[in-house]
Amino acid sequence: MNDFIFSVNAVSPIVLTVLLGYILKRIGLLPKPVAQQMNKVVFRLLLPAMLMLNIYKIELGQKIEPAYILYGVLFLLLLFALLLWPICRFIKKSQRGVLLQCIFRSNYALIGIPLATALCGESGAIHATVMGAVIIPIFNVLAVFCLSLFSEKKADYKSVLLGILKNPLIIGVATGGLFLLLRWIFVRTGIEFRLTDVTPIYKLLSDLSATATPIALLCLGASFEFSAIAALKKQIVLGVSLRNVVTPVLGLALALLLGCFDSTHFSVFIALFSTPLAVSSVPMAQEMDGDSELAGQILVFSTIFSALSIFLSIYILRLLGIF
Repeated sequence: MNDFIFSVNAVSPIVLTVLLGYILKRIGLLPKPVAQQMNKVVFRLLLPAMLMLNIYKIELGQKIEPAYILYGVLFLLLLFALLLWPICRFIKKSQRGVLLQCIFRSNYALIGIPLATALCGESGAIHATVMGAVIIPIFNVLAVFCLSLFSEKKADYKSVLLGILKNPLIIGVATGGLFLLLRWIFVRTGIEFRLTDVTPIYKLLSDLSATATPIALLCLGASFEFSAIAALKKQIVLGVSLRNVVTPVLGLALALLLGCFDSTHFSVFIALFSTPLAVSSVPMAQEMDGDSELAGQILVFSTIFSALSIFLSIYILRLLGIF
């Protein structure tokens, strides 16, 4: 029973916040156009602030084992490579890039990092953020690659590269890394000044960071639209199966078989493998001539079913003594 309660407590705040966002939309307090504008604020300001602050808070003397990062990256790249051919063989061109994103592109920044924090506290947050510094740029590069590859429009690779570099999440990670480097230099040279000494700025960043997850989850709930299900039923089932079944089952099972990871590492793997499709996959599909309607449907249903996939991931690992 304790294992069940632990799993429910980890998942239920996320599910309830998303549900609240949907209810607010239905009663008119959070209409979809408002949620869309708030989402832009989350993506361009709040999430970058959260990532920057999490990177900056990394203890300089803390040992971060690279093995868990290497495993997460290599597993996703390998799974992507293995499933590339069958998706290209059996799925029509405009939908290939959207479905390929389901393999690797989790909602890591929005749901994953808070989930790892809920599971393992500050250690989970730090390890998840360090993974994010590596995996978020890879997500964006792979997403641009698979959408460009099957786009009817001729790819402008210079613009694509510029778009990756201007991604707010990447900018947030890079800014946090820069300030962490400055802190390391200050420590080495005996300078006592820190970002925390600039109280108004640090307080502002802390407040922005604290609001990122709840606001983003409310907006996610308010964006739910249950339309066009019949016409895209097979593709939705395939996308949700890839995101909520294939990736978490294989990713977590192989990590268990390797036997070299602890609970903190598994909190990051759950964040990476078991969370739903990233919200940013929808506007990116729209901008790059992919099937944005299919992307939106998979986003909705992978988010719904992620409540089950996250719960089962935590519950089974709890039974196995990982948590």
